[in-house]
Amino acid sequence: MSAKENTAINQLFERLECRYALRVLWALRDGHPQTFRLLQDSVGGITPNTLNTRIKELREAGFLDHNSDGYTVTPSGQDLLKRLSDVQAFATRWVAAGQGKK
Repeated sequence: MSAKENTAINQLFERLECRYALRVLWALRDGHPQTFRLLQDSVGGITPNTLNTRIKELREAGFLDHNSDGYTVTPSGQDLLKRLSDVQAFATRWVAAGQGKK
């Protein structure tokens, strides 16, 4: 992997590693807009302040947008979620195999 590729993946992971960032995106994966309150309920356990921060960061990264109906995933965010759907399939198999136990 080139230095440029390493930088790109590190920047993406840095953005997604922030607490609740992936959960915010995942809550919007069905493509339906959600209001702030509905998104907070969908994510679960997130404070309004943290949600505001994650929304701001994800909008700056180009993954989220906001319109009169609420928050939605941008085309770039949809592309990322499509790629993350493989992670969901892996997680399901991993847990079924008993490897996901704490």
